[in-house]
Amino acid sequence: MEYLELISVPAIATIVYWIMNLIKYAVKDNEIFKRLIPLLSALLGAVLGIIAFYAVPSIIPAPNVCIAILIGGASGLTATGTNQIIKQLSKGGEDGKK
Repeated sequence: MEYLELISVPAIATIVYWIMNLIKYAVKDNEIFKRLIPLLSALLGAVLGIIAFYAVPSIIPAPNVCIAILIGGASGLTATGTNQIIKQLSKGGEDGKK
């Protein structure tokens, strides 16, 4: 495995993370949108996986487009998990516990 192939997952996750934060800022307090965030992150990641597969094939370790979609979707869900980790760690002392 080449080192360049290792960058696809964190790159897609970072892009999805920031795009979803921009969308959340624009939409504000829409409950329907909040419920769809993981699905939208996975779909956006899958689209970015397809783009990476065709635009820069050396960056994504996928032999075909189906695997690129799975890698992209998983990377998008990684962005959602990262967001929740940051959110939970920053919550800290709100409920009286540290």
